Amino acid sequence: QVQLVESGGGLVQAGGSLRLSCAASGSIFSINTMGWYRQAPGKQRELVAAVTGSGTINYAESVKGRFTISRDNAQNTVILQMNSLKPEDTAVYYCGALVVRVSGTNPETYWGQGTQVTVSS
Repeated sequence: QVQLVESGGGLVQAGGSLRLSCAASGSIFSINTMGWYRQAPGKQRELVAAVTGSGTINYAESVKGRFTISRDNAQNTVILQMNSLKPEDTAVYYCGALVVRVSGTNPETYWGQGTQVTVSS
């Protein structure tokens, strides 16, 4: 099995910063894309930022210039540094990873348990 363990999150005032960390462990051969997604009440889960295995980074338009994602392939970790937070960033943030468990097999999607980020105005 594969586990994604998240840390960080919490309550912060608008304009503040938070740092989210995610570590993948378990039966892992390689990880393709690894990143952060969020889901606000009544809304669908959406991409925040993700890094492919080759290092290509994608950000949601709404977070560009404020959030920075970084990945450590050796440690199977991904970090999201969130600056200049806004109330509309309030959501449950999930770490997601596309994992190849055995060489030559198809990748599978795994999710962390989610961490709440609340930004007060």
